[in-house]
Amino acid sequence: MTKENQIEQSLINKLTDLKYTNRPDIKDRFSLEQNFREKFELLNRVRLSNSEFARLRDEIITPDVFAASKTLREKNYFQREDGTPLHYTLVNIKDWCKNDFEVINQLRINTENSNHRYDVVILINGLPIVQIELKGVGISPRQAMQQIVDYKNDAGNGYTNSLMCFMQLFIVSNQSNTYYFANNKNQHFQFNADEQFLPVYQLADEENKKITHLDSFSDKFLTKCTLGELISKYMVLVESEQKLLVMRPYQIYAVKNIVDCINQNRGNGYIWHTTGSGKTLTSFKASTLLKKIQILKNVCLWWIEKI
Repeated sequence: MTKENQIEQSLINKLTDLKYTNRPDIKDRFSLEQNFREKFELLNRVRLSNSEFARLRDEIITPDVFAASKTLREKNYFQREDGTPLHYTLVNIKDWCKNDFEVINQLRINTENSNHRYDVVILINGLPIVQIELKGVGISPRQAMQQIVDYKNDAGNGYTNSLMCFMQLFIVSNQSNTYYFANNKNQHFQFNADEQFLPVYQLADEENKKITHLDSFSDKFLTKCTLGELISKYMVLVESEQKLLVMRPYQIYAVKNIVDCINQNRGNGYIWHTTGSGKTLTSFKASTLLKKIQILKNVCLWWIEKI
């Protein structure tokens, strides 16, 4: 049986092969914050005093994951000690491929009420964006899901009072079976009566063949530009529900094909699928991306529901 620590090291090696920078020196809250400070100052071409950084840190850390997710994707404002404005971003929001991608493991966030340890965390520009919880071969990934839920339900947990508030995605795996799901507020983040965690996805290719082994999943899902594109383009922030959604694989492929069809001027088309499959979200995301194509003056969507 392959042990959890062996799977963890294998994943770190894989991410290093995918050109992530391995940072074994980042193990606690202080080193995490110092690394973020370096990335922030480099991206925004600024040097902050210690008191300025402390104030900035306290401003962006929030127990509201939805608010943190908006801050992650937007241009923000900070007033410096001398009164001058600083308009900043936390990441390169124009080209996520150009961000700094790092991998850390066994991070501990010690708070007044908890002492949590996270298996593998992916940092984008110093911010914890993806958490990967691992179990040994033969152990159900559901145990890793439950561990994440328990961590989030702990009083004073790191997701509410540290840079972990920027967490966007969770991945759980026992090497042979791998699942992923979006972070959310607790009301959108729990098991239902059938003890199924919803919504949880498995990766699939364009032919809808499941990609479940962690190695293959990493090659397809965790390449730097693919992950950056997923977070920036294919996660949706639903303002009315204060909820994060990650699009299903087939929705992403559909959107990409729609955009390619327009760019190549291949004519009209339609989206067909069963009730509840996510046609509306697919259409919405396609339209928002198409609005960025300069040659298009208007983008209109029509729905025809067959009953």
